Amino acid sequence: MSNAQNFGKVAVLMGGHSAEREISLMSGNGVLKALRDSGVDAHAFDPAERDLSELKRDGFARCFIALHGRFGEDGTVQGALELLGLPYTGSGVMSSSLSIDKVMTKRVLLAENLPTPRYVLLRKGQYSAADVAQAANTLELPLIVKPAREGSSIGLTKVSQLSEMQAAVDLAASLDCDILCEQFISGDEVTCPVLSSNGVVRALPVIRIVAPDGNYDYQNKYFTDTTQYLVPCGLPAGEEEAIQKIVLQAFLTLNCRGWARADVMIDQRTRKPYLLEINTSPGMTSHSLVPMSARAAGISYEALCLQVLASAGLDHQKGALLA
Repeated sequence: MSNAQNFGKVAVLMGGHSAEREISLMSGNGVLKALRDSGVDAHAFDPAERDLSELKRDGFARCFIALHGRFGEDGTVQGALELLGLPYTGSGVMSSSLSIDKVMTKRVLLAENLPTPRYVLLRKGQYSAADVAQAANTLELPLIVKPAREGSSIGLTKVSQLSEMQAAVDLAASLDCDILCEQFISGDEVTCPVLSSNGVVRALPVIRIVAPDGNYDYQNKYFTDTTQYLVPCGLPAGEEEAIQKIVLQAFLTLNCRGWARADVMIDQRTRKPYLLEINTSPGMTSHSLVPMSARAAGISYEALCLQVLASAGLDHQKGALLA
C-alpha cells in the first residue's frame, strides 16, 4: 500500500493489562507517531481502558498490535479481532498462544529437531523442595529460572548456587503457574528479527548483545545506555547465516506471520546456536532491536511500521512464503 490513506482508520493497540504495560505504551506511542508522520489515520487504543468491541463501532479498518505479553501477545486479542473481522499485525491465534508459552515453544522446536536448551518444567502448587533440587541437579548450575509466559526478562533469575534455587522458583511462580528451569548456555547472546514483505519472509541482520556483566535484564533492556548492540554482529564467517536459517525455520514451524524476533544463545565452546524463544509482538521502543536491525538493512523506523501494517491479516488468509 503505497498510499497511506488506503490503510483506512488504524488502531494502534497499546498498554493493556500485562506486566509489560509500560513497555507496550512506549512501543505503541513510537508506532503511532511514525504512522501519523507517514500520513496514516492512526489512533491510540488501550484495551485496558476501552472494550475491543468499540473498534468495530468506531470504524477501524485494521489494527497494529503493539501490546506485549499476556492479553496482547498470547492469542487472546488475536481471537477477538478474528471474531470482529479486523485484520491485525503479527501472528494468528494459535501461533501467538504457542509462541508466548516458552515450554510449548520448546516442545514444538524439539519435535522439529531445532536446537533449544534442555529444560525442566515445574508447576505452581505441585513442586516440592526435592523437585526444585532435582531440577538443579538435572540441568546443573548455573541455570535459568523464569515464568513460562512472561517477556522482557520479567521474573527471570540466573541461579549460580543451589541456595538461590528456591527463591528463583518462587519468584517465577508468583507470576505464572508454569515455571521453566532451563539449561544455561554460556556464550554470545544474539537476536534475529523476521519480517515479511510482499508475501515473502526473510531474516534481518543478526544483532549481538553485550550487556553489563552479561546481565541483559529488564533495566538493561529498556532504561540504560550501557548495553551494546552490535550490528553488523561481528560473528565468525557463516554463523550469522546459520542463525538466520534456524530462526526462519522456527518462524515457519510455529506458523508465525507478519513479523517476529527470535532470541538465540551461541555456546562459546561448540559455537552451536540454541533458540530461546520467539517474540511475535516485538518491542518498538528507542532501545528495541527490530528497528535497529531493520535500520541496518536500510529500512527506516517509519518504513518498518508501514511494512508491518501492510502485512496485517486474518488467520484464514494465506501465509507468507520463505525467501
